[in-house]
Amino acid sequence: MEQIWEKGREIGRLVAQSDEYKALKRANERLADDREAVAGINRLSQLQEGIAQSLQQGGEPSDEEREEFERLAATVQASANYQAFETARANFDRLMMRIDEEIAKGLEAGEQSRIILA
Repeated sequence: MEQIWEKGREIGRLVAQSDEYKALKRANERLADDREAVAGINRLSQLQEGIAQSLQQGGEPSDEEREEFERLAATVQASANYQAFETARANFDRLMMRIDEEIAKGLEAGEQSRIILA
């Protein structure tokens, strides 16, 4: 098992050195420094929780809540820092999906191998 953990740490080290990870980290820092965007994201989260709670209780969110949510979502999504973050996150997610695909290929190759390592 130790070999698996070692390989996992190595993959983590390599991912941390990737352009995708570095871009995500920079975009996250810029977004965190954008007070207006952060405040909007936090308020969206609060509204989302309130709307979900209303729906779970069989009710409907108020028109004011819906309007504020839609207005705030449009404002946040228009933020250059938010857009840069989402782009960087999508690129990083693609990298991680590719890594998952390679692990799946390794699993498949391991299942087909006649040699069993204990």
